[in-house]
Amino acid sequence: MAAPTPPELHSAPGGPGAESLSALAPLRQPDYRILWSIWLTANVCMWMNDVAAAWTMTSLTSSPLLVALVQTASTLPMFMLGLPSGALADILDRRRYFIATQFWVAAVALLLCAAVLADAMTPALLLALTAANGIGLAMRFPVFAAIVPELVPRAQLPAALALNGVAMNASRIAGPLIAGALIASAGSVYVFVLNAALSLFSGALLIRWRHVHRPSPLGRERLLSAMRVGVQFVRQSARVRATLLRTVIFYAHSIALLALLPLVAQALARGAASTFTLLLACMGVGAIAGALLLPRLRLRFSRNALIVGGTLLQGAASGAVALSGNTALAGLAMLVAGVVWMVVANSLTVSVQMALPDWVRARGMSIFQMSMMGASALGAAVWGQVASMAGVQASLLISSACGAAAMLAVRWLAADLSLEEEDMTPTHEIPAPVVEGAPAAGHVQITIEYRIDPARAAEFRLVMQESRRSRLRQGALSWELMRSVTAPGCYIERIVDESWTEHLRRFDRVTKADVALRDRKIAYHLDAEAPKVTRCIIDIF
Repeated sequence: MAAPTPPELHSAPGGPGAESLSALAPLRQPDYRILWSIWLTANVCMWMNDVAAAWTMTSLTSSPLLVALVQTASTLPMFMLGLPSGALADILDRRRYFIATQFWVAAVALLLCAAVLADAMTPALLLALTAANGIGLAMRFPVFAAIVPELVPRAQLPAALALNGVAMNASRIAGPLIAGALIASAGSVYVFVLNAALSLFSGALLIRWRHVHRPSPLGRERLLSAMRVGVQFVRQSARVRATLLRTVIFYAHSIALLALLPLVAQALARGAASTFTLLLACMGVGAIAGALLLPRLRLRFSRNALIVGGTLLQGAASGAVALSGNTALAGLAMLVAGVVWMVVANSLTVSVQMALPDWVRARGMSIFQMSMMGASALGAAVWGQVASMAGVQASLLISSACGAAAMLAVRWLAADLSLEEEDMTPTHEIPAPVVEGAPAAGHVQITIEYRIDPARAAEFRLVMQESRRSRLRQGALSWELMRSVTAPGCYIERIVDESWTEHLRRFDRVTKADVALRDRKIAYHLDAEAPKVTRCIIDIF
């Protein structure tokens, strides 16, 4: 998915001056070429597994709810495990972590093979194994999102993101086509066999990848602490919150089309597995067309306009699929749905990427994944239940109308994505404190004493609200602003860090905006000397 280069993305070693900036230039980087091939293969396997599992469920039961729950089982683990996987991707050796995910997916595919061959498959077992496959997908997404900026020079990142989009959407076509051909000719079991073989092959490629893991001089973050900091960053970022809200709305409603598509295909004239595959392929072609249209669309429309307009068009396309009486009309509507799905999904992803610094990128992308997959899992279950009560056609029409209404409402009532984008690149302009015998344990309390003009107290407090958001985004445990009772104009900013090591980490996360904010705070300080800073260890008795 082509996207503007976020300023906070760091570049790989080596300057881009001598590098070609063509669309295929990243593939000249051996490491990126290997990872891109694995990403393409992994996405083909994902689509093959989804198609085979959904069609297998239709052979086991006629319940619309159980068919729709296949999508829920596939996406729910990504919601449940997204944050831990993102934290692990930020603190562990990403190569080994990625290898583990590939072999996990291969093992699940082998279990699916065994269950089908033994004629032991049931709806409950299929949902359980689909969920197990979803665990592998949940662990894989954040680590790949965090690795890509390390593999290519910064100037080639837009091309690398575009190639990632090509891989994702080519797999949307190839995966269903391969799965459909295998299901029609040999049966679903051979789809699972091929999935296992491809996953094992990808794992073998990763073993050959010579990635150098560079641990932080401060050591690894603890898992729970890393998860807390990731959530805290998202909570304190208005841009990320605004994007996540739109993500939930879009996926919770648009997922109805994918979740109920097997039943739509069966209801069409001569509906069969090949019809289902064709409709998915039409959506994949539309998604690739959407990727090609994105540069022109970005020149004409704001990102927010693309998200809102795309949601409305997606709802219209979903309604057209519901009302179509033949495969040709349904395929055309799916083509349009693929275009707008790509436009909206890319706009949401770019918004998140541009709001995340490198040090929390995997965690931020995992939370984005959680919102996307959680909304998809819930939406699939809800619209499947609506289809059970009112019919597939009614469910698709209601989901389209509700999605459009919700996105229009949030456009006017919630935070806007036109907020000024902040450069999230760390500057290291504020030096970390150096002390002898740094404490090994205990929370760290930092107090900063300001003396200001009482007449400007209201202005100062507004600036300190920004300071609160900044400190908490960096990972502080808590923040308070205290005002002296006996000395008007004396304010004390109090920050608590989890440990001395976590206190030092915050200095590695300071951006240019944080430096400018510090200067704005100091401008209110009346004394000739700088504000007094005191650091203490909090003893617990």
